[in-house]
Amino acid sequence: MMRDRLAEAIQLREEGRAKQDEAILKEARSLLLELAAAFPDDAEIIFQTGVAHDNSGLGSQAIPYYVRALELGLSGPDLERCLLGLGSTYRYLGYYQQAEETLRRGVKEFPDNRAIQVLHAISLYNTQSYKEAMEIVLTNLMETTTDEKLQYFKRGLMYYATHLDETSN
Repeated sequence: MMRDRLAEAIQLREEGRAKQDEAILKEARSLLLELAAAFPDDAEIIFQTGVAHDNSGLGSQAIPYYVRALELGLSGPDLERCLLGLGSTYRYLGYYQQAEETLRRGVKEFPDNRAIQVLHAISLYNTQSYKEAMEIVLTNLMETTTDEKLQYFKRGLMYYATHLDETSN
């Protein structure tokens, strides 16, 4: 019963997000808030409640749900998405240090997630760690691009990614 209601709420949230429909998102939030009140120690419900707030542009209200879901031991794909969502929300709201720490954890736990890596690079830029930010962005670009001109210079660009301050002098 509870899992069916959760699945319904997630489906509503996804539909509302895809359509950018605030009424559907509000319905999803209401359902998730009811579930969160009834099951306050269920990490998945708490996490989904955070996502629903985030999808509605209510990032500051999403943060406590994300943090609580982490405290409750969220794992797997939900943990991956929670770290990305929380880190991104922290950064958007100007909490750059918290963003950098959250996204660094995300990169450590989910090293193949390029979205987390790039958001981490943005948070590094915001905390004035420009060199590390550029290294991450250049590496991701060069590992994913099919652009022929970039590929032609791949060896040199990958070298520069980790030697940004090096010159011939």
